[in-house]
Amino acid sequence: MRGGRDDFERWGQLLMSTAAARVALVDYGAGNLRSVAKALESVGLVVAVTDDPSLVRRADGVVLPGVGAFADAMRALRSSGLEDAVKEAVEARRPYLGLCFGLQLLFEEGEEHGLTKGFGLLPGRVVRFPQVDRDGSALRVPHIGWNEVRFEGEHPMLEHLPARDNFYFVHSYRPDVLDPAIVVGRTQYGGEFASAVATERLFAVQFHPEKSQRAGSRLLTAYRAWVEASR
Repeated sequence: MRGGRDDFERWGQLLMSTAAARVALVDYGAGNLRSVAKALESVGLVVAVTDDPSLVRRADGVVLPGVGAFADAMRALRSSGLEDAVKEAVEARRPYLGLCFGLQLLFEEGEEHGLTKGFGLLPGRVVRFPQVDRDGSALRVPHIGWNEVRFEGEHPMLEHLPARDNFYFVHSYRPDVLDPAIVVGRTQYGGEFASAVATERLFAVQFHPEKSQRAGSRLLTAYRAWVEASR
């Protein structure tokens, strides 16, 4: 369901026959949103793919996916009013799930194609992977393929996830996190990096749940439980 003035009327019709939570999947013109929408729907969520800030503000939960360049994404989100809408939803404690770019944009700035300010919700900078691995060998960038995530810490979503699971990654940049307390998932590639971060208001991952088969389904099911518990 793509964003429009009558989206909540359609959502209302759907919710007359189901107790499913309504989630806004933010459309800022980047990425294959349909695959993410289908993955969210498969775990029982009612999804609106939308570029309407008013829908983002009113949804039960907000999911921000995406691929591309940091600067381009921030430009699109700011010019459309979606950045402010996402921030307001997070401030209102609507569960936020960031996927890939949806994690990176939470930080203060990204260095891709020059420094660009991000949402500034988390302390740190998004930086490119190093050119060499820990043993001095050349590191292949982007990081593409399956890799293990070790979850740790406390968060409603972590209650439903195993301590370790394998997910599918595609990215050239990673967060340089200034507050270790927000890191809830760690992965080894060119050294250890934060592959999942969280606060009480948000949960974001560097990998792609929609491409991660059963592991991805487990994570999105955990998100559904968090959204439903927060309504």
